[in-house]
Amino acid sequence: MAAVTGQSASSFAQSQADSPTPTKDGAFDVVVIGAGVFGSWIALNFARSGARVALVDSYGPANSRASSGDESRVIRAGYGPDELYSRWAMRSLTLWKEFSSSTGKAVFRQTGVLWIAGEDPTAKATEVVLNRLEVKLEKLSKPQLEQRFPQFAFKSSEWGLFEPDAGALLARQAVLAVFDEGRRLGVKYIRGAALEPRGTGQLNQVDLKNGTSLKAGTFIFACGPWLGKLFPEVLGHRIFPTRQEVFYFGVPEGNMQFCPPNMPTWMSGPDEIYGIPVLDDNRGVKIASDRHGPQADPDTMERAVGAESIEKMRAYLAKRFPLLANAPISETRVCQYENTSNGDFLVDQHPQLKNVWLVGGGSGHGFKHGPAMGEYVFNRVASNAPAEPRFSLATKQTVQKREVH
Repeated sequence: MAAVTGQSASSFAQSQADSPTPTKDGAFDVVVIGAGVFGSWIALNFARSGARVALVDSYGPANSRASSGDESRVIRAGYGPDELYSRWAMRSLTLWKEFSSSTGKAVFRQTGVLWIAGEDPTAKATEVVLNRLEVKLEKLSKPQLEQRFPQFAFKSSEWGLFEPDAGALLARQAVLAVFDEGRRLGVKYIRGAALEPRGTGQLNQVDLKNGTSLKAGTFIFACGPWLGKLFPEVLGHRIFPTRQEVFYFGVPEGNMQFCPPNMPTWMSGPDEIYGIPVLDDNRGVKIASDRHGPQADPDTMERAVGAESIEKMRAYLAKRFPLLANAPISETRVCQYENTSNGDFLVDQHPQLKNVWLVGGGSGHGFKHGPAMGEYVFNRVASNAPAEPRFSLATKQTVQKREVH
């Protein structure tokens, strides 16, 4: 397993002097396509090294079509037996906190994360891994759950794991904060849509639909659900964007049961449902299904939830949170997961263009890992740090078999 390490001591700009594609006057050292959580953190890491960086996005950072959109995301170390992502989440939480401290933009809320478990082996594996990694963790019986979290209704077979140091990220605000910090350090933002890169060997420039051409020594495509559209031959059958519906339910006036610290962020393994308490945006309790929805196009998909979905979510709400059985829907969102075949991330060089990197495959769990991803990609590109084999293009199949949650 490749370690997530700190930035290289030597600047990336200096390393480009020996690149087979030397940077020309007026060009960039690095062009990053995609200003979501992955792209913004990648751009920020290169900017910190002194590189000349351009960050390109079709719709803008934290836009409503991006996989990094919406108001909040879960950050937790629990990943069943998957220690790789537990370690990445731990590293990312440290970096999110450091970022908040250094910039004065607090984007993490320590709500704690409750894993509601039944007979599923994932929760038991999570307990083993997190204990081994010395992550603070509490195991709760059903009576303990009921006493501690009375706003939930628990089944007789359910028990819980509680990560008190985990919580939620203010997603939209977090992406904008990282984006702004990158610009402060010199990242040039360019609004535009990239065309498919073609050729072999080295790419000299990336062309945008508006006629602009950007020259650089390195190109990093971190454009989420658009990866398959930009690279149809390489990724068209290996990236699977799916339509995901999100609900916000308004809580009774003055009722603090559904706000931190009384209510945690939570996930129900058997139901594949997760939720986030009322945060400071006061939009309501967020609830969504983690099951993959139908495949979708991020440019053309309708972003309104259907009546059948509302009915199903209300039925679930009545069982899990009886006090919210008649709660009004305050907002709904439709986003997308950008899935690989098994849920592992994709970080690899283009098979024909060696100075083009493909970064994506957030697969519904990627947002929390933005800081670690930025660090990892910087180290891979700038200093040829060891690669994580699971992130390779060769491991991405054309049939979905989800293994990472």
